[in-house]
Amino acid sequence: MSRLERMLASRYLRSRRSSRLFSLITFIAIGGVTVGVMALVVVTGVMNGLQNELRDKILVASPHLRVLTYGRGLRLEDWEAVRAEVQQHPEVQAVAPFVLSQGLLSAGADYAQGVYVIGIEPDTGTMAVTRLAQHFLQGDLRFQTTQAGVDGGIVLGRRLAERLSAFPGSKITMVSPAGSDFNAALGAFVPKWWSFEVTGTFQSGMYEYDNGYVILPRELAQEYAGLGTAVTGLEVRLSDPWNAPGVGEDIETALGGYPYRTLDWQAQNASLFSALQLEKLAMSTVLLLIVVVAAFNIVSTLTMLVRDKTREIGILRAMGLPARSVRRVFILQGVLIGVVGAALGAVLGLVVGRLVDQRHIIALDPSVYFIDHLPVQVDPLDVVIVLAASITVATLATLYPAYQAATLNPVEAIRYE
Repeated sequence: MSRLERMLASRYLRSRRSSRLFSLITFIAIGGVTVGVMALVVVTGVMNGLQNELRDKILVASPHLRVLTYGRGLRLEDWEAVRAEVQQHPEVQAVAPFVLSQGLLSAGADYAQGVYVIGIEPDTGTMAVTRLAQHFLQGDLRFQTTQAGVDGGIVLGRRLAERLSAFPGSKITMVSPAGSDFNAALGAFVPKWWSFEVTGTFQSGMYEYDNGYVILPRELAQEYAGLGTAVTGLEVRLSDPWNAPGVGEDIETALGGYPYRTLDWQAQNASLFSALQLEKLAMSTVLLLIVVVAAFNIVSTLTMLVRDKTREIGILRAMGLPARSVRRVFILQGVLIGVVGAALGAVLGLVVGRLVDQRHIIALDPSVYFIDHLPVQVDPLDVVIVLAASITVATLATLYPAYQAATLNPVEAIRYE
């Protein structure tokens, strides 16, 4: 690109009356690209923020990795030996057994609800696998009871506790699916009733957990689920949760494969994250159309400019300026519009995203959503992709006007001027 070509491109974009002011139509073309890029940056940031917030909420009560078995029922008999083997992996920071079951919970009224029962180690220290202990509203994981005649302590999710009006100190009953006794007089199995004292409540931020999960100490949960000395599986905390799929494969290999299997947090919530990723792609594609519309502004701007500068182009061509140079002049104009518009849009998008995220401009109802404001977390890679796509679209929009200008016949261009 020669100096003459750069000078001509810059001059053609300026107003006729002042070399310091861009023409109105150039401002409109730049503004279209700016708005499109800004919208793309903000929306991709919102989708990233939602995905990261959701991931953090999930990992409050869910481990990075679970070691399970195939077959009927989830039972891991030799869990102590398996735990010792899993702990040998360099990325494993903590391993603990867990029990997963179900039950029918009642707080003494006519209302009863089915719940998931999780049995975990009463560990609140550095060896804890999840961050659940940090999200207690009342009580803790020690399950200390104050009433006589109960089978043990239990912890409820906040929403579940509020609906049942069951708070620390309350007594609740729960029906176990295991351990039912056959009553010969009735000719049917009679379920076993358990009595627990509520010793705490937690709020993870995930509706599913806060609304339908209860927590028992692991040994009591084993008895409740009828597992004896077995557990459902092992929960594993890793140094980097994003490495969970690879670590899971390593652990399966170390354990010899069947009947052992692993389930990482990404696979467990694959449908949810896939939906968010698809929504991000769809919204980005729709908003990219704003940049495409702006590209039509660039086409019309350069086409009008070719018509307006026909005489000058004819004179330059008659003086020996090659057709390829004329073509590059108009391509450079489109590139300048795309670069300036994309740069302004990226800066405005970052500023707007930061304001929305830090000042909580768009508030959400936490009782309906799992967050209280719209989060925005801009990924630098997304910004680079948006800039590249916008500049590419702006450059492609210049091809027709540039070709039109380069193919002007010098004689015809200046004959009637």
